[in-house]
Parts: sequence; C-alpha cells; structure tokens
Amino acid sequence: ILPQRVLDIPPKGCINIHASLLPAYRGSAPYQWAVLDGCKETGVTAMYLCREMDAGDMIDRAVTPIGPNETAGELLDRLAVLGAGLLTRTLTRMAQGPVEATAQDGTKATYAPMLDKSMCPIDWNKTAQQVHDQVRGLHPWPVATAVINQTKFKIHSTVVVEGREGTAPGTILGLTKTGLQVACGEGAVEIRVLQADGGKRMAAPDYFRGHPLES
Repeated sequence: ILPQRVLDIPPKGCINIHASLLPAYRGSAPYQWAVLDGCKETGVTAMYLCREMDAGDMIDRAVTPIGPNETAGELLDRLAVLGAGLLTRTLTRMAQGPVEATAQDGTKATYAPMLDKSMCPIDWNKTAQQVHDQVRGLHPWPVATAVINQTKFKIHSTVVVEGREGTAPGTILGLTKTGLQVACGEGAVEIRVLQADGGKRMAAPDYFRGHPLES
C-alpha cells in the first residue's frame, strides 16, 4: 500500500488493474474467491489508487464469464490478457485528456482474503457444487485435499455428477472410466485427477487400477 506522498507524485494519478469487478472482492485473492463462491462471471477493473486498499475511483472495466469447470489458475491466465487490453485502453484515454471515474459504492464492497492451507480439506457434507468450486478455486494453490482409502490426496480436478439418494456424504459411489465418484451432502462429484502424498499427479482411474479400493 503506497503512502499518500507517493500517490500524489504522478500528475495524472496512479492507476491499477484489479482482478475483480469492484467493489466486489477487494483484497489479495479476488479471482480465486470468485471461483470459490461459484460466481458465473468476473472481470478486471481499472481504478485510481488511494490510501484505502482497492477503494479508488473506477475508470473502466472488462467482464468475462467463468467456465463451469474453470480453475482459478486458468481464469487468471485469461484475466491477465483481459487486463492488459484494459490497461492499454485506459492509458490511451488518459493520454488524450482527462478521464472520468466513478466512485465505488462502499456498502457493496466484499473482501477477498489471502488463501491458506486450512481451506484445503474437503467437507463432503457440502453440496457437490460447493466441493467442485472449492477444488477449482484452490487450484493451483493451495489445492483441495481429501483422505480416500487411508491415503491423503491433493484433488486437482473434479466434475459434478448425479448422486445417489440416501447415500452418506463421503461414500465412494464407484470408479468409472473417467474418475472416482464420491457422494456429497447433495449430489456427487467425480474426481478426475489426483495426487497421492509423495506421488505424482495422475488420472484417478489410472491410480486406482494400481491401488485397488477397499471394499
């Protein structure tokens, strides 16, 4: 966070490209939380810097949908390109003359705190969509985890699938050609890619062919 004496140096102000549609998701992990919360869209915002974090007046924005299976890392790659275009457009406008900006509505502000490893363990009592969003939002770091067959895994990829009514959350429903299906509090997820502690990243069917599931 720059002190005011630094922010006052540039005659046209200091600008930043923030990876959210402000005032939503101010903070250090905006695009990750957009995925964790199951948002359907996000974007980047060109804004003036001020002393308060991510609270400056907004100059422009660019919006993009979030894919249903898109991870935070994949989204960041797209936001980087989107943000570069927005920065170019913003600087071009500033070079041509004064640029109008809109004050943020602080009452609608949300905070996107830093991620940490305490968020990794999967709670199978959550809905399948919530579990899927957790896996997507924590990838590529710190990565969701689960204990299956007495082994701790990093869970790299999942999809939401149909559950089986009356099945306890965390129950293994079966191993298919594409992944391992696990019951959630509502619905189920199919784990497509995982990584055992000390092992390499593998497709779930390949791993469990060599490490049979306990009956």
